[in-house]
Amino acid sequence: MQKVVFQDLGLIPYREAWAYQESLLKELVDRKLRNRSLEKQGLEGDRQRHYLLFCEHPPVYTLGKSGSMANLLLDEAALQREGFEFFRINRGGDITYHGPGQIVGYPIFDLDCFFTDVHLYVRYLEEAIIRTIAEYGLAGIRLEGYTGVWLEASGQAPLRKICAIGVHLSRWVTMHGFAFNVNTRLEHFANIIPCGIGDEDKSVASLEKELGRKVPLQEVQDKLKAHFAALFGFEYVL
Repeated sequence: MQKVVFQDLGLIPYREAWAYQESLLKELVDRKLRNRSLEKQGLEGDRQRHYLLFCEHPPVYTLGKSGSMANLLLDEAALQREGFEFFRINRGGDITYHGPGQIVGYPIFDLDCFFTDVHLYVRYLEEAIIRTIAEYGLAGIRLEGYTGVWLEASGQAPLRKICAIGVHLSRWVTMHGFAFNVNTRLEHFANIIPCGIGDEDKSVASLEKELGRKVPLQEVQDKLKAHFAALFGFEYVL
């Protein structure tokens, strides 16, 4: 069974968390290459070590490598005036928002130790969210042609995205991950075309808005951690 180190980074600037992810990715890649070299010599290497990071970010917009600047509706002066940071980053997907009240998850996993299928990996991320929100009575769905977790249209409410996903892999080691809206300020999504999806029949959601109450972030984290371990079949270590 694979071992995963869980770390709650709390509220952390985006640039700092990005740099930390890259350092951990390098650690995993270096260990994998070193182990392969040792195996060729008939020697035993070190057990691979994986990480699952949870955090919140101060308000920030991030644009994936396939995204369009046209989906950011604020200019540089407005970003500074409103107190938002902005970064172009190396994950897949378009533009999204991170902020307080959101669980941002960064799995740093060596998929050689699980399965080498990026599409299945994204489905597992979605499934962890779907199982978590099910514990709050919400039925998460996948939408054909889109990543992330959605809630079906009901009454006057359109299709709503409650979790965005964008990943990057290097030598089958993952970084970036998901942004799960728990008690997130959804009005901040009005400054972008979220994930580049401008359809009038699609919007964003949060647990707080759907349930009509704030939800303790730690409570949601604990549920999410358990579902990750069950899906991927690992155990947490210090």
